[in-house]
Amino acid sequence: MKIEPSVLHCSLMQHVKVAILGSGPAGYTAGIYAARADLKPVLFAGPEPGGQLMWTTEVENFPGFPKGVIGPELMQAMREQASRFGTTIVESTVTKVDFSQRPFKLWAGEDVTEAESVIISTGASAKWLGLPNEQRLRGHGVSACATCDGFFFKGKELVVVGGGDAALEEATYLTKFATKVTVLVRGQALRASKALQHRAEQDPKISIRYGVNVVDVLGSETVTGVKLQHAENGTTEDVATGGVFLAIGHQPNTSIFQGQLELDVKGYLVVKDQVFSSVPGVFIGGDVADYRYRQAVTAAGWGCMAALEAEKFLAHLNATT
Repeated sequence: MKIEPSVLHCSLMQHVKVAILGSGPAGYTAGIYAARADLKPVLFAGPEPGGQLMWTTEVENFPGFPKGVIGPELMQAMREQASRFGTTIVESTVTKVDFSQRPFKLWAGEDVTEAESVIISTGASAKWLGLPNEQRLRGHGVSACATCDGFFFKGKELVVVGGGDAALEEATYLTKFATKVTVLVRGQALRASKALQHRAEQDPKISIRYGVNVVDVLGSETVTGVKLQHAENGTTEDVATGGVFLAIGHQPNTSIFQGQLELDVKGYLVVKDQVFSSVPGVFIGGDVADYRYRQAVTAAGWGCMAALEAEKFLAHLNATT
């Protein structure tokens, strides 16, 4: 595969105006805007280039694609657009940062980059069960986002794994498309709020099973069922389903920022006034701070705002030095 001149592999950059961490919709959009502002941004793609959309078979709710677009194709288009305007894309992961003083320091392996400003768009990763066929069928009936993928499961019976607020919210949303939604709860009680429990219990399309563990996902090309293990006696049973939605939470990719930036109790970056972090010159965009919406279009918008604020920040610095 031919690599464009603006795409480098683990290349040492001594000093840059803007460093972008992450290559999902927020990161690539930040790259587009920062590059168009002639800030010559450097984007570190990270361990999962393209982010969670790389696992989405079709995206129908991103503006500008009336017939939908395959997730990886959308991310490749964003990547090419960012590269076209001059974003340098580095195929490596930042593993350590020092935001104690400017220029900020970023380590990717043994390479050190100094940056006048940083945009963090490292996203969040869905929590998975670690089952034998779970990742193989991801995007082929296994999903962690009902809002993203529910539309593609019209007329099917579905299962949602989890017992908290997210699980019941996902189940309720999926009733718009599914004929039946079964919530599979490992314990003997839900952890969700009473209001959500009451709504789910009153919904004729939702049923709740307690004391069951999902031990595998069944299917060759697409999901056909799940294998359950009963907590009470260890016996197993196969249950047919047209799709499996994991709702056991997301983990923000913020471990390297502990002690450097303010995090909330869930580990998400704390945002001050739209895109500002707790350190001047470090900006935030996308799912690394967004545990509510988690949509490609909101992440892209956030990346845009972060880049615009980085541009203003650098302009102010230049005006006062």
